[in-house]
Amino acid sequence: MRELSLHILDVVTNSIEAAATRIIVFIEESIKHNYFRIRIRDDGRGMSEEMVKTVTDPFVTTRRTRKVGMGLPLLKQLAEACNGNLTITSAIGKGSEICVTMQHDHWNRPPLGDMAETVVNLIVGAPDIHFLYRHSTDAGHFTFDSIWFQARMAERNCTPYQLIGPAKEMIKQQLLQIEAGS
Repeated sequence: MRELSLHILDVVTNSIEAAATRIIVFIEESIKHNYFRIRIRDDGRGMSEEMVKTVTDPFVTTRRTRKVGMGLPLLKQLAEACNGNLTITSAIGKGSEICVTMQHDHWNRPPLGDMAETVVNLIVGAPDIHFLYRHSTDAGHFTFDSIWFQARMAERNCTPYQLIGPAKEMIKQQLLQIEAGS
């Protein structure tokens, strides 16, 4: 995948398929300390210890539609190629957390991509899930909560599609503010 936001979309899609009702995406980046970290936490079904040990093997998947799962193996390979790693913690009935770390300035690290597009598409595509997106840099941090999106829909008596533009613009503006000093 050419952008990290697409890896995030893939992992969050796994969380949705695992019946999560709350998904938190944390992105932490520091030029000063030279790290880039993505953590995705959910309250879905969770995985057994055995599954956690094998889930980064491309020939291990829980999907019924195909016999391979490339998302986590590719993300792990990318992290390792960028002097980082991928860790998974999970417990059945409690959810999972995927944590990916990379060297911020590593030449193999792809750009983050369009997180505004990713977050808004997730909110519109899975309206019953509570999404929280938090992004921090050396210059500051911001949080976008899908509760804001749901509240604006109720206030304006509108469809989710009418809020796509304003929500994307809000996220993009917040990202620009915290990127300015990083």
